[in-house]
Amino acid sequence: MTTNHGRRKLLRVGGAVLVLIPLATITRQARGTTNSEKRTELKYQVTPLNGNSCVSCLEFIPGKTDHDFGGCKQIPGDDEISPTGYCVLWNTM
Repeated sequence: MTTNHGRRKLLRVGGAVLVLIPLATITRQARGTTNSEKRTELKYQVTPLNGNSCVSCLEFIPGKTDHDFGGCKQIPGDDEISPTGYCVLWNTM
């Protein structure tokens, strides 16, 4: 008898987890916003150029960790700026 109760509980918990995984993924994706027009205007790219990257630019707004996406003072409404990215406004002064 106890085996059936344990199995039922496992199936209930497993089913709940399977339902929550897509919700967590959708929520995570919905949080990030980009400003495509401004990115294009500034020739933003997700890779550095000649050793210059967003993480060393004065306009970069760091994310929670050194590897998380951040923001840029020159690209309003965009919170998916890569620390390894680059644009034509890169500066250290």
